[in-house]
Amino acid sequence: MTDYDAVAWVLYPGDSSSRDLVREEITIDPIRPNEVLAAPLYGCWEGNMGHAIARRPLDVCLVRDEEKVVIGNAGVVRVLETGAAVTNVRAGQNAVVFPNGVADSRGYMLKALGYDAPGQVGLLSTRMKLTDRQVIPIPDNTRHTLPQWAAFSVRYVTAWSNWLVAWGVFRLQVFEDECPSPHTWGWGGGTTLAEMDLARRHGCNTVMVSGKEQNLKAIARLGITPLDRRPFADLAYDDQRYQTDRDYRSRYKRAEVAFLGEVKRRTSNEMVQIFLDYVGDPVYRVTLKALARHGVLATAGWKQGMNVSHLRSQECISRHQHIYTHYARYSQGVDAVQYGETTGWMPEPDERIYGFDEIPELARDYACDRTGYFPCYAVNAS
Repeated sequence: MTDYDAVAWVLYPGDSSSRDLVREEITIDPIRPNEVLAAPLYGCWEGNMGHAIARRPLDVCLVRDEEKVVIGNAGVVRVLETGAAVTNVRAGQNAVVFPNGVADSRGYMLKALGYDAPGQVGLLSTRMKLTDRQVIPIPDNTRHTLPQWAAFSVRYVTAWSNWLVAWGVFRLQVFEDECPSPHTWGWGGGTTLAEMDLARRHGCNTVMVSGKEQNLKAIARLGITPLDRRPFADLAYDDQRYQTDRDYRSRYKRAEVAFLGEVKRRTSNEMVQIFLDYVGDPVYRVTLKALARHGVLATAGWKQGMNVSHLRSQECISRHQHIYTHYARYSQGVDAVQYGETTGWMPEPDERIYGFDEIPELARDYACDRTGYFPCYAVNAS
């Protein structure tokens, strides 16, 4: 075995004012018996990639104690070579990347490939190596496109694992004959959309909130009721401003009352039984107020705030269940892929596929909120 040469977009240590990706040649170490050498075909830009470039909430180079890193953890690859112990994929096969970089003893992710997992090259490279538990073969003769599978890789598998827990916990408290069609609402990005589609497929009454016209249309195309967030533009809670800024407090209260009124109207005063909140702190207060008794608040993300607070006694009395998950374990990824292939539970990638040379432009567009739910890029797609 020999080293492999590749071209990659590399991130060096820096602060929030230094956000440039650098294109350069890198070397991929020889594969081990349980690893594969792969050529990335398509990737999907994930929120953690924006976090890495912005160095918020952490500088992955410093956390990994590495001179430079290659980010990117959602996508599809073509397997080029396999180690002697690999049995689940073969050379020449296309596979979904399962970016569990470091797992716990039960197989759930602790750190992500292409982000905070040390020593692992992400998808912004023309070559990469993966373990046999970081690739899931795409079904032969799949009826879905490779960009769809790239967008599926992280967001849909995350949604699958989170929904398994959220739905199961709700049904432990409230039986089907008591509430056959739970009111399920969500706000966030592509993972929320994927999970809302699962909720719809489970017979829930679904409403998803967004302030972007193209996203509202994408929501509606899936048979989920879209709710325009723009009339509630002041619904972004900031505790310090709430305590000190009278005008802000007044505007926030009006927006909160209006939003909760909309929730009551659309749920016939039942409120929301399952609320998927992938935003975090700015909406956490109103999410809890919108949650019904015995309700479930579920998330696997923190797009706009990692720290939240609540009154524990009130949550106990209301029997609210808080579901927090982080990606999935391999068997769940396999099940999600099979379900997506069979049922058509699949993403609709953004119309534009960015070229490998256009990666910096994609990073800027994502940071400026000029992309849709599933912005994809090509690496070795020709």
